[in-house]
Amino acid sequence: MLMDKYTATWISYSSMSDYLKCPRAYYLKNIYRRRESHHKITLMQPPLALGQVVHEVLDQVSQVPKESRFSKPLIAEFEKIWRKFTGKNGGFNSQEEEQIYKNRGKKMLERVQKFPGPLLNPAIKLRQYLPYYWLSDTENIILCGKIDWLEYIPKTNSLHVIDFKTGKTDEDEDSLQLLSYYLLVKNCQLRLVTKLSYWYLDRDNAPLEMKLPDGIKAHKTILEIGNKIALARKLEHFKCLKKEGCYACSPFEAIIQNKAEFIGVDALDRDVYVFAK
Repeated sequence: MLMDKYTATWISYSSMSDYLKCPRAYYLKNIYRRRESHHKITLMQPPLALGQVVHEVLDQVSQVPKESRFSKPLIAEFEKIWRKFTGKNGGFNSQEEEQIYKNRGKKMLERVQKFPGPLLNPAIKLRQYLPYYWLSDTENIILCGKIDWLEYIPKTNSLHVIDFKTGKTDEDEDSLQLLSYYLLVKNCQLRLVTKLSYWYLDRDNAPLEMKLPDGIKAHKTILEIGNKIALARKLEHFKCLKKEGCYACSPFEAIIQNKAEFIGVDALDRDVYVFAK
């Protein structure tokens, strides 16, 4: 089969999670486009706003030479970026709610500033803005995703994949996140991946190292889900398993039923909506 990235099925950790939660939610978040704008849709909520701001600050840090990476307080940049998400733009229903989330974000970055750990070491940036590789050229499936941080380990000429967590709950043990990131980094550059970690910024002063996956099993697991998504797209079959909708698809059904408020277009050209309290 001729490899054509424009006709391929693109999958990522987030899109696979959407599909496994609810095929209808996957469709509404990853395929559906509004007739008026021809844009995809997304729902802005406080936890998402918090995560986007913290991740954007740390992404900027990763691009600074390690010698001066923490020479300036991270809070200054946090305040600057937060302005884009203040009030309704962050899905906040009150100043009190916004302040709670803002304080959480500040504490996370103060923690990183005080205990930078591996972030003081050399960091690698993958060349592509959105790293991707052909998971299967015969099935025409591409795996893509953005990596939060790649620490370079000179002693072994290898990489440590770090994923920043801004939520309050731990990632499930059977999560596909580190499996997909492991495959992505392994196939988008030449160095070995020797460490994988979650960093729960709300509570931990250092990343929590996880077990390295078996590469062959990881590939098989991700490809199996990719094939299901590819088949669903081919058949245009995206039904919620519950008759009245579920927690995953119902908010997006409300958006297309004009029950949410449009607040603008984000950096990915998606129409952004919020719900009033």
